[in-house]
Amino acid sequence: MRIGRFHHRGEIFYGIVEGDTVLPVADPFQSLEPVSGRQFALPELDLLAPCLPTKAVCVGLNYRDHALELGMALPEEPVLFLKPSTAVIGPGEPIVYPAMSHQVDYEAELAVVIGKKARQVREEEADEYILGYTCANDVTARDLQKKDGQWTRAKSFDTFLPLGPYIVTGVDPGDREVSLYLNGERKQHSSTSQLIFPVYRLVSFISRIMTLLPGDVILTGTPAGVGPVQPGDTVEVVVSGIGRLANPVVKK
Repeated sequence: MRIGRFHHRGEIFYGIVEGDTVLPVADPFQSLEPVSGRQFALPELDLLAPCLPTKAVCVGLNYRDHALELGMALPEEPVLFLKPSTAVIGPGEPIVYPAMSHQVDYEAELAVVIGKKARQVREEEADEYILGYTCANDVTARDLQKKDGQWTRAKSFDTFLPLGPYIVTGVDPGDREVSLYLNGERKQHSSTSQLIFPVYRLVSFISRIMTLLPGDVILTGTPAGVGPVQPGDTVEVVVSGIGRLANPVVKK
């Protein structure tokens, strides 16, 4: 099932996408039952970010190939950082290149969308707390990350968290191909089978630190091949079985 978030004539709503038809639902985190008597043609709707997280919990250095690329030892525990909700944008919305940075990088990722309040979750029950999965781009001002020695400023600019296009339910996250295309040329390509800490373990680990709320997202890490973007570029994150997320880059 594909769940989207849409705008139409001043109204914002969630809906189930079936072909070119959208069936509105009141709240996908409570029920996926369509609202009786309502449906829309997909082309007449504006597609928004598929959820509005209170926080995005991100995992650094979680692909074996990326660690090898950087010449770094594999971490013993997940390395976590946060991105603010104000960084979220949807498909097609522009990533704004901030004036105070001179190197902005793409990072293609599989994102986990939490479906219900999660606290002290066991790994074997983690799937019960996941609504589905979407594509994410953990945009990063790399020069500021190196300058600051910590990651808050570099990761938190407005527009630095594209999500979408849809939340896809009922898929196994264990072997999803994750790719990034820069102006049509593939720059990143790997599989979630390369994750050092797999999805269910991440949900459990993070839930033992902070309460995860419905709509929160977990970014599971990026593969090898991270690189810079420039104003005028288009970046596309593609996750097999999940979708394709494209965003242009513009100058502030």
